[in-house]
Amino acid sequence: MLADWGIRIGPLPTGRTNSILDVPGAGVGHATVVYDEPDPPAGRGLARTGVTVIDPGGDVWAAPVPAGVAVLNGAGELTGRTQVDEWGVTETPVFLTSTMQVGRVYDAASELLAAEQARIGAEDVLIPLVGECDDSWLNDARHMHVTKSDVAQAVSAARASTGATAPPEQGTVGAGTGMCCFGWKGGIGTSSRVLPDGHVLAVLLLTNFGSWERLTFAGRRIGPELGPPPHLGAPPAGSCLGVVLTDAPIDHHGCERLARRVGLGLARTGSTAHHGSGEIFLALATGMRAPRGEVPAVRPLSGPQLDDYFGAVVDASEEAVLNSLLHATTTTGTGGRTIDALPAQHVRTLVEGTHG
Repeated sequence: MLADWGIRIGPLPTGRTNSILDVPGAGVGHATVVYDEPDPPAGRGLARTGVTVIDPGGDVWAAPVPAGVAVLNGAGELTGRTQVDEWGVTETPVFLTSTMQVGRVYDAASELLAAEQARIGAEDVLIPLVGECDDSWLNDARHMHVTKSDVAQAVSAARASTGATAPPEQGTVGAGTGMCCFGWKGGIGTSSRVLPDGHVLAVLLLTNFGSWERLTFAGRRIGPELGPPPHLGAPPAGSCLGVVLTDAPIDHHGCERLARRVGLGLARTGSTAHHGSGEIFLALATGMRAPRGEVPAVRPLSGPQLDDYFGAVVDASEEAVLNSLLHATTTTGTGGRTIDALPAQHVRTLVEGTHG
């Protein structure tokens, strides 16, 4: 959408779909959980939630992926983070959901992955990576909505999306269904960059943070120009879970450094990482994968070789935030609360003048 407006963030080109699907072998899938029913036991309550799965491709337990985590503000959760810190790899895809659904998603992920790989639980266990943001402003968080079938649907959709030539759904979808960003409707956003060496780096964000008056769009602070959203009320102290994925040969330490740069992209859009926010970022690099228990034969990129990658993370993170806003739709949830979609055409008139 930004390209249609003549706006380009950073010097590097985007990939074909400008999404995480541009990374070879990668997939992303969603299960969106929306219904309006009486409270239990008569019904299931009101749901505005879901699950998003980022799959780096292949059997991640049999061929772990180098990974690293960075935390800007830690009022959030990413299960498996300590294993990544210790071993430097992830053994599972990445699962995103809402705060009080983490246990359900973790259980479902464990069952589904063990059913696919007979060695799990027999030779060694696994610790799924499950990250969360709080969607309780729109979603009835007192009742559990996400099921094993929802997680299975998201996994299946992620695998089916590999090699797609069209971008994935963004905004009010999957884990992003109930999220708010800068007082407007947020959710899932993604963007990619092609590096000078030919490798691809992409970022996918679950955006649920920020105060309306700080919203900065492609370098222009438009929050005060737009004014407060019509249905202002969502708290600014939300969270942002960020996933960086690249096919480059980068090791655990390099991945940590990549993950840390997501925060710079968020800052460009107006984030200050509130006290109650959980800004947790994860980077995965498939270029140094090796069979379980074996040492990678490839030398990692390091030092100044990572500079272009740092820039790619910052630019793609900024654009992913904006994409999450531009693709989201106005949503009404629990208690009749409404979060409005960003008025895209009004924003376009503001930023086109700046960039023209």
